[in-house]
Amino acid sequence: MKVRYSNNINAFGGVNFVLQEFDKLKIGNILYDNLPSLSPKSSYSWRDIFYSFSSIYFCGGNCMEDAKTILANQFGSNPIFNLCSPDTLLRRMGDLCTDQLLCNTKRGNVEHQYNINQTMTDMNIKLLKKLGEFNKDEVVLDYDNTIIFTEKEGCKMTYKRDYGYQPGVGILNEQNVLYIENRNGNSDAKAFQLDTLERMFQHLKDNNISRIDKFRADAASYQYDVVKLVEKNVTSFYIGARNSYVEKYFALIEDWIKTKDQTGEDVYIGEIEYRPFAQQGNRDNKYRLLVKKKLRKDGQLNMFTNESYDYHAIVTNDFSSSLDEAIKCYNRRGACEKQFDILKNDFGWNYLPFSNLSKNTVFLYFSAICRNLYNVVISNLSKVYKNVNIHYRMKRFIFNFIAIPAVWKKASRQWYLRGIRQNTSASIRSQKNCNKSSLRQG
Repeated sequence: MKVRYSNNINAFGGVNFVLQEFDKLKIGNILYDNLPSLSPKSSYSWRDIFYSFSSIYFCGGNCMEDAKTILANQFGSNPIFNLCSPDTLLRRMGDLCTDQLLCNTKRGNVEHQYNINQTMTDMNIKLLKKLGEFNKDEVVLDYDNTIIFTEKEGCKMTYKRDYGYQPGVGILNEQNVLYIENRNGNSDAKAFQLDTLERMFQHLKDNNISRIDKFRADAASYQYDVVKLVEKNVTSFYIGARNSYVEKYFALIEDWIKTKDQTGEDVYIGEIEYRPFAQQGNRDNKYRLLVKKKLRKDGQLNMFTNESYDYHAIVTNDFSSSLDEAIKCYNRRGACEKQFDILKNDFGWNYLPFSNLSKNTVFLYFSAICRNLYNVVISNLSKVYKNVNIHYRMKRFIFNFIAIPAVWKKASRQWYLRGIRQNTSASIRSQKNCNKSSLRQG
């Protein structure tokens, strides 16, 4: 057996095509225009920093240290960007953090910690505008909180009885992260949600975005002030309702329609018009209360309805959609939960690098931007290469496209990447000094 070793051979040749897609979107210009200026003597630009960061996850890494353990031997002489060390990545990301904020609930003396990063938020929104996410036929915004379990210094106990953070996240069009407000673990989803949503909508207005067609959230948003705020800023909203607040209306529903849920089991759906939050002064606005009930396996009766069903209710101001369409629209909010799974397992949210809430907010945004760009990259590449599918998760994308041996060669004062695999041959031509490249299929 003959083994050949060469520093020019790159085991992750496919990632160069991903970085070229970044160049087509002019990501470097967006970073330069929105992030603080670096010293002219700095060895790395924001473009180098972001490309190094994103390459970690596009090459199968999990944490910042993988920039050294995985990428150092692969991208040492890459003409597209200068690979940064993990220390450089962490230092530059730490420079973008903002002050940690404190607040207390109206009742109780528990201190809540949260962090807002306006610079990263505005940059992310401008990127989504460039990607055309706000120009689609229907703009849908989901809001939810997720728990990131970690034992970093300063983390508080979550309601899951383990330490971590509980950021509030806005998801745009079911697949793009729009807004992140990092919170410590002791801040539940319901606490201060009005303030969080006010800031999110204000960021959209500051960036000249006024059209949100649909807003969806779980029962933590079933609050008088939250519903009023959402109704002012969106066309239609769908918010889960707590059974303890609305179960008295279940028995008033006369017409139940039998249908199937996502698992194929029989369920019954019905609706009624009602005026919620009457005690808070809401005596005029009427909303639709959509209710789905499913037979309990244990046969236990509900004391309000005298039936053995589990109930799930949704409140909406959408009177134009049919009952079935409105419930299906709310059920698609499950795509938001899927995004959390992708962010945690494919883009490093499970491996926070800092022992600081504010710095980890910057990391969450960098990872979210990588996730947003991934949607565009895999969509574009799937139109060119048959071995790429738009529905691929990161691991399969790496196996099918990224993990292709490739060699950079210089000829006529230009760099050429030759990546070869069975039935596929492609090349990138790159000029190192001007960071421009063009794709050729061969």
